[in-house]
Amino acid sequence: MREAVFPLGGGGLHLRLPDNADVYSMTAPRALAHPEEAIVEALSAPIGSPPLSIVAARAASRRALPSGGTAAKAVVVVSDNTRPVPYRGRSGILRPILEVLLAQGFDPRDVTVIVATGTHRAMSDDELRTMIDPWVFERRISVVNHDCREAGDLVNLGATARGSEVWIDRRYVESDLKILTGLVESHFMAGASGGRKAICPGLIGEKSTFIFHGAPFMAHPKASDLVFSGNPCHEEALEVANMAGADFILNVTLDHNFQITGVFAGDLEKAHEAAVSKIKSYVGIEVDGEYDVVVTHAGYVGINHYQAAKAAVAGHRMIREGGHLILVADNTDKVNPIGSLAYRTCLQLMMLVGAEGFERLLLSDSWTFIPDQWQVQQWCKVFKRLPMDHFVYFAPQLDARHWASLPGRNGAMFLDERIRERPSLGDVPVVIERAIASIVAGSVGGKFRIACLTDGPYGIPFVRGA
Repeated sequence: MREAVFPLGGGGLHLRLPDNADVYSMTAPRALAHPEEAIVEALSAPIGSPPLSIVAARAASRRALPSGGTAAKAVVVVSDNTRPVPYRGRSGILRPILEVLLAQGFDPRDVTVIVATGTHRAMSDDELRTMIDPWVFERRISVVNHDCREAGDLVNLGATARGSEVWIDRRYVESDLKILTGLVESHFMAGASGGRKAICPGLIGEKSTFIFHGAPFMAHPKASDLVFSGNPCHEEALEVANMAGADFILNVTLDHNFQITGVFAGDLEKAHEAAVSKIKSYVGIEVDGEYDVVVTHAGYVGINHYQAAKAAVAGHRMIREGGHLILVADNTDKVNPIGSLAYRTCLQLMMLVGAEGFERLLLSDSWTFIPDQWQVQQWCKVFKRLPMDHFVYFAPQLDARHWASLPGRNGAMFLDERIRERPSLGDVPVVIERAIASIVAGSVGGKFRIACLTDGPYGIPFVRGA
């Protein structure tokens, strides 16, 4: 048997695969020995920008008070809990930024940390306190969620060249100092996360998604991982971000254990480009031809079915036409482990009319845009390559009620009857082993090629010579 490890559930799940399975992993980047020092250094010697202390001092001076100090307002944008950005602990990136702002005279009451939820749901107070360092709350610095649907909290900045109506979080637009943070990793629509994505889609209004995440953009062949030139999703996000403005960014890259491998601070575009160059050096995985079965996982980002699409799209690249995909996930979102009502509705419509039919509907002139349709359009890429019943999905948090609106086969059905009603993440190895055995047993003749992607959505496979 071949062995592989999936980094799920805060530890490693050890898999037993058939002897002929090929196991693929991306090149492991080296973690920084002293990340806290690297963060401080990046803030003081950034890319394409003066040090943060100088940027902050200039912003503070524009609203200096006669009695000393400043009335200037600052905002620091953070990702939500779908990204493992280090915001707490010794290697956290948020506290060093805030320390610089307070040292330059900003009143803690005039500093706001905004969670760039985009169109995702708001994070609960418990979730925020789990994600963000206690030091922030102890200083009584406000931590708030962006709300893409609250019109009073949004400001219109006009339209992009492609026609997107640009609505941005009012607290961000009206701040004197604007700082973005985030993680740079491959992204299946925008090329890579981080940089401009903290604003678009992180801080945009729902109306701003109509073109940016509309069907034509999502169907564009260059709206894909690690593609930037000619990628409409990336270019639109960058245009929106430049309209809103950003004074400074701090992005990081991480390894398999969520340890920092690089810190990139400074100018919105230049610092982000440096981080992208870093990930390009290790995320690509050359694979030896197409496979009959691909086994993968949804990683940290897969808190719900909506986010798990990232792993499915990455994995489908190396599956032969009509092949099989086995995807496991830890859907930890306690509010909704699948996704929004709009997402679930679009999923069901895709199941009824098929992937090609659903995409035709999206591209028709009579279609009315529905938020989250874009993620179902990503699933269409998968199901145009393989039948829905060739897709096995296992997340222990999902039960029969959830499966009424999901495509594919419930991986829990491969478990013994006494277990399948209350499965756990520890059942992943059994589900994968039995699902593979079932697929192989049902095949007709020929050599059955099996591959496993140990990095889930983070490694980007490409077929050699394709």
